[in-house]
Amino acid sequence: MQRKGGRRGDTGARDTEAVERVLDELYGTPPSAFVARREERAAAARTDGRKEDARRIHAARRPTLAAWAANLLAHSRPEETRRFLELGQALREAHRTLDAAGLKELSAQRRRIVAALSRQAAQLAGEAGQRLSQAAQREVESTLRAVLADPDAAGQWAGGRLEVSLTPPSAFPSDTAPTAPGRTAPRPKASRTSPGPGAKDELAERRRERREELAGAEREAERAGRRLREARAEQADARESLNTADDELARVRETVTAAEERLRAAHEDRDRAERGRREAKERDRAAAHALTAAEREARASARRVDRLGGRAGHTTRSIEYPYS
Repeated sequence: MQRKGGRRGDTGARDTEAVERVLDELYGTPPSAFVARREERAAAARTDGRKEDARRIHAARRPTLAAWAANLLAHSRPEETRRFLELGQALREAHRTLDAAGLKELSAQRRRIVAALSRQAAQLAGEAGQRLSQAAQREVESTLRAVLADPDAAGQWAGGRLEVSLTPPSAFPSDTAPTAPGRTAPRPKASRTSPGPGAKDELAERRRERREELAGAEREAERAGRRLREARAEQADARESLNTADDELARVRETVTAAEERLRAAHEDRDRAERGRREAKERDRAAAHALTAAEREARASARRVDRLGGRAGHTTRSIEYPYS
């Protein structure tokens, strides 16, 4: 029993690995071919009786061009991907510890590497037959900056299955290094008519409220932009599915039309055969009537010959008829 259970477990693990390989393949596929390949792989899983695997494959959403290019970069440049993830971890640590010198150096390194990797992504996309527009390349750069700033974004990109590009948080990282410890930031010169403590507190409160309002508006704008990109990707996916369904419907209609033509020709052949059978049956019935009449006439002729021969007193030879 344990052996059987173990085999089932091994089979489940192999199926899971197979699905993961299919998903990796899909998210490395150019967006224009994504839907067709997804449906092909899902159909193959259904044919094999793996309904849950087919459901997971079919649930995969078509990535935007920029997200696909970022996925392609992660799949095709594993060493650069590893170093870039390590840079992000170091940059986040420097930002937490306010290491001014380290943050300044890492920020400069970040700008160089983001630009270099985005160019690599554009080159890889071009080699795969997909040209990245400037807007798409900027989205790739946005994704790479998000990877440096956010560990969750780093994990998503490392998985190589982004559906939309990522947006870095507005508060991190700043290209301007913080003031080094032990160094006092320069104070602004006091104006001749400095406001009193109450006015300063009120002004500071208004500024704080404006900063919070601005930060909230920026977060909402980021969320709205993400939803817009997701909606566009979903619409593109739906259009691809609609085009695939239209093609399939046209193919089925052609098959039905051909089948109807064959059925119509078969009905015509059947009608001709039935007419031929009716005509043959009529000929057979007429021939049977003619045969019966001929038999009666032959028997009557034979009896007449016998009577005439008897009256003449002659011996006549027997006449054989085909029917008696």
